[in-house]
Amino acid sequence: NITTKDVADMWVHEGFTTYSEALYVDYHYGKDAMTEYVLGHRGKIQNDKPIIGIYGVNKEGSGDMYAKGANLIHTIRQLTTDAKFKEMLRGLNKVFYHQTITSSDVEKYMSRQMGRDLSKIFDQYLRTIQIPILEYTLKGKTLSYRWTKCVNGFTMPLRIMLNNGKAAWIQPTAKWKTMVLSETMKGNSLTPDPNFYIMTQRVQRQ
Repeated sequence: NITTKDVADMWVHEGFTTYSEALYVDYHYGKDAMTEYVLGHRGKIQNDKPIIGIYGVNKEGSGDMYAKGANLIHTIRQLTTDAKFKEMLRGLNKVFYHQTITSSDVEKYMSRQMGRDLSKIFDQYLRTIQIPILEYTLKGKTLSYRWTKCVNGFTMPLRIMLNNGKAAWIQPTAKWKTMVLSETMKGNSLTPDPNFYIMTQRVQRQ
C-alpha cells in the first residue's frame, strides 16, 4: 500500500515485507518460534554497506534491506507492547495508504506513535554498517556498561538476563554507567535479550 519516492529507501518495502513473515510465524506458532525465525535471518546479513542508498541517482542500498531491515523492526518492537506495535503497523498503512513517501516519513511516524525518539536507532541500523556493541563488566554486585560502535546520541534501552534468570532493563549510553545489583540479581554472567540485534563484549576496566 506504500511506495517510496526514491529507490534508496527500498528498505521500507522490503524490510516490512520480510518482517511480515515473522508476524505470520508469531500468529500460527507463537513468540518463541517467531524469535527463532527472526534470528535465523541474521546469518544472511552482510553489513557490507548502509541499507539506505544514495538519493537522487537511482541507487539502492545494501541487500541487507531484507534481513537487517526486518531485524531493525523486530528490535524496535521490543521497546513497546505488542498491542501498541501492531497498532503502529496498522497506522502506517492507514496514514500513508497509496502514497509515495520517504524513509524519514516512516521513521518520524513510528517515533510519534511509540512515544519515543527512535531517530538514533534508525540512523544506526539504516545509515551505518556498525552493529552496536554493549561493553560491560560484572563484578559481584556491580554491573558497569556502555554502548560502543554506535552513532552519537545512541541510547537504546536494552533488556538483559543475568545468570540467575532474572531479567532487567538497562539504559546504556556511550558513557560508562554503573548499577548495584540486588542479592537476587547478582551473578557472573550477562546475556542480552536475543530479540535485540546487538553484540556484547565483556571487558576489563582498570
